[in-house]
Amino acid sequence: MSLPLALTMGEPAGIGGEIALKAWTERDAAAVPPFFAIDDPARLAGLAAQLGLAVPVRQIAEAADAARIFPSALPVLPQKLMRPSIPGKPDPANAPAVIAAIERAATLVRAHRAGAMVTNPIQKEALYAAGFKYPGHTEFLGHLAGTDHPIMMLAGPELRVVPVTVHLSIVEALASLTTEAIVTAGRVTAEALRRDFGIARPRLAVAALNPHAGEGGAMGREEIEIIVPAVRALAALGIAVSGPAPADTLFHPAARRRYDAVICMYHDQALIPLKTIDFERGVNVTLGLPFVRTSPDHGTALDIAGQGVADPASLIAALKLAGAMAARHAALLV
Repeated sequence: MSLPLALTMGEPAGIGGEIALKAWTERDAAAVPPFFAIDDPARLAGLAAQLGLAVPVRQIAEAADAARIFPSALPVLPQKLMRPSIPGKPDPANAPAVIAAIERAATLVRAHRAGAMVTNPIQKEALYAAGFKYPGHTEFLGHLAGTDHPIMMLAGPELRVVPVTVHLSIVEALASLTTEAIVTAGRVTAEALRRDFGIARPRLAVAALNPHAGEGGAMGREEIEIIVPAVRALAALGIAVSGPAPADTLFHPAARRRYDAVICMYHDQALIPLKTIDFERGVNVTLGLPFVRTSPDHGTALDIAGQGVADPASLIAALKLAGAMAARHAALLV
């Protein structure tokens, strides 16, 4: 991969700046691909000084400058904040800069001036207060890319999961679960496993919604009426798929050897096992976009922001996965 990765600032009152600085310090030891931050250079330089991190911050004018500068300094494409950020205290006045950093990263990747985009966590409440109308990154990136069905995958070294319904309450998730949504999630996931992860014959497992997969309808009819038809439709598309399988027996080590990803019915059904198995190295990946986007699988951690204790492992994993995915995309274009 010859193009650097674009890293957005995320919530400036959170830990995004700290983990970006720490990821740069581990660039050699962890084999982190070259990246540049879309952020306020003064903020990052001040944060590095405050935390005692020996990170030279270098402002760049173009993304193309990043690869040359990255070995000796953290390249930063400037995105000025309206107000100085205070650790742990999000300010809606800075929301336009947070949103602009995401938009700029997407534009740079689509223009082939960056290899992929990696997004630091956002604080949704601060964005909502500023008029942001999307549930989260996934939906906003789908809007920017003109994609109707962006799909969220959580990927770790031992498990990949895809929730069919995402940022909804349990009641709303159940009401919106459809055969069509499951088929779309499965189809997009299978395509991404081939293209982005290099798996020639992806194997999908589909989780049941109810205990014991509904017990033949005794504990709910969603399996019979919604999920089984989706599994059959995916199989008819030539996808290797199994299920619906009871979720309580789907994530132990022996079960994980039987599939490459699990299609889950709602947010926590997917994220609880992923984060339990490997919280530090989980990566959020948006599938179905015309470009690569990854993110750490954690939030802004406002409670520890500015204290120097944030772990950059998930961001490093997101940067490395984005680099690997971008390399596969580039190879397909040759």
